[in-house]
Amino acid sequence: MAVDATLPTTITSAPGTGSSSSSNTASSTATTGIADNFQTFLTLLTTQLQNQNPLDPLDTNQFTQQLVQFAGVEQQMKMNSQMTSLISIEQSAQSTAAMAYLGATATVDGSTTKLASGKAQWTFTSDKPATGSISIADSTGNLAYSGTFTLNAGQQNFAWDGKGNNGTKWPDGNYTMTISAKDTSGNAVTVSTTVQGTVDSVDLTSTPPTLSIGGSNFTVDKIKSVVRPGL
Repeated sequence: MAVDATLPTTITSAPGTGSSSSSNTASSTATTGIADNFQTFLTLLTTQLQNQNPLDPLDTNQFTQQLVQFAGVEQQMKMNSQMTSLISIEQSAQSTAAMAYLGATATVDGSTTKLASGKAQWTFTSDKPATGSISIADSTGNLAYSGTFTLNAGQQNFAWDGKGNNGTKWPDGNYTMTISAKDTSGNAVTVSTTVQGTVDSVDLTSTPPTLSIGGSNFTVDKIKSVVRPGL
């Protein structure tokens, strides 16, 4: 198995509630504004007048303050209703946007990709030149391949042909890459990885919706780039 150890641009490894009447249902679903229901306001007002202290009745300013409070409560109720509608519209927009990614090839932050027909590829970025220990494990955590390579600063690719260190051919499936890198002084170097795959399904039951790429789920904000089929 031949390995390009200099890594100019690409590393290649060899191997119920009860029922209710219709009238109760209507009354529970219909919401009447406090300021719009004049009869309700009059009932509250007359009840207050009947029970106030005749020696110390409420003055006009107090009545005015109560009217303002009633109006404020109604406005808050309307605002809550409008916010619920806006949230519903936003969720619908997120679902529509997520559906548009179906079938596209997307690049996302992550370290798990799919080995298919003896081909798997990761892209990673190193802060500076370093020596990196690369390990690839299957979905159950079994080590499939490992090696030590010279990493350049910047972005580079790692291509794996699905063969282990002993030449054994590993089956198609999801594989995760782990990179541990150090510079010439022995200090740890940060290496970030991205993977590329086809968006094969969208889960609209989660909030926000998630995209299935290479057997892993990602939210739209994790996507770095998208290529449409045929482009």
